[in-house]
Amino acid sequence: MPDVTPTPRGRRSRTWTAIKTWVDPLVVMIIAVFLLGLLAPASGAFATGLDRVTTGAVVLLFFLYGARMATSEVWDGLRNWRLQGGMLASTYLLFPVLGLAVQLLPDSVLPEDLQTGLLYLSLLPSTIQSSVVFTSIARGNVAGAICGATVSNVLGIVLTPLLVGVLMSRAGGPVGGSAGATLLQLLLPFVLGQLLQPKIGAWVRAHKPLTLITDRSTILLVAYGSVSEAEASGVWDDLTVGVLVVLVALCGVLLTVMLLATWSGGWLLRLSRADRIALLMCGSKKSLATGLPMANVLFGPVAAAGVALPVIVFHQLQLATCAVIARRLAATDPEQQPARVAA
Repeated sequence: MPDVTPTPRGRRSRTWTAIKTWVDPLVVMIIAVFLLGLLAPASGAFATGLDRVTTGAVVLLFFLYGARMATSEVWDGLRNWRLQGGMLASTYLLFPVLGLAVQLLPDSVLPEDLQTGLLYLSLLPSTIQSSVVFTSIARGNVAGAICGATVSNVLGIVLTPLLVGVLMSRAGGPVGGSAGATLLQLLLPFVLGQLLQPKIGAWVRAHKPLTLITDRSTILLVAYGSVSEAEASGVWDDLTVGVLVVLVALCGVLLTVMLLATWSGGWLLRLSRADRIALLMCGSKKSLATGLPMANVLFGPVAAAGVALPVIVFHQLQLATCAVIARRLAATDPEQQPARVAA
């Protein structure tokens, strides 16, 4: 009878496989940079350099997406009206309704300024880069995600201040810089990548680790930069543990409801699995990059800190949660199962 006793190397391999099943490496890295931002926030010249590096990473990421994606896929994403309509409805209809529901809570549960912050969070556009990154990781419709998240962000430049003025009884002035940043950092690199796609597209698709490393690096840079900015500005100085727990719990409830609603809504809209993933990742997120600059314009200095905190907390929570979901969706992709069985 052959000896089937597992070797030490085999045992270590199975142990590592089990660990990777239950512990997501990307989540571990996000938590690590979160703690690093609290303990050693970026400041001075280093903070300036970090901001430039993050901007460069975002530009490179969207250039690579444009270069590796066939133009026909982009047009298919724009023509998919059910997917695009589902994203906009999730971002600017369902999410604001949930934000208004939070306002029914008594001040003894959550201070009024943080309730205002949660309502403001619900009025923001979808984030672009992390939505697209997680859609890519989960093997979803990247073209649809790019189109939907970008349209959401561009519309948000007008819709968010308008909704703030209507629902929060505040007069919002023009939001400067957001449109330019969206065009220069996201759309322009993507268009340039598309123009060069016939020449370099095959090379980019053949070197998948290049895009993979850029994906992860961009998320970690954004996470560290946002926590550093909050810590350096003293946003959390007067925050008690109890209030923070309630805020995190409410952000978790909002995220859970939106994840369930977008995934179920994709089924009701009869979307394909790839489109449902794009709707899930884009329709459940809110943009920190757009939200913080807008808060500085739409609110006074005193209110800005309370408004910004829910946006920061939700941002970190959506990154960690969607990292797990994206990897689980990729692992259960029906198109990949035959290859795994064969392997």
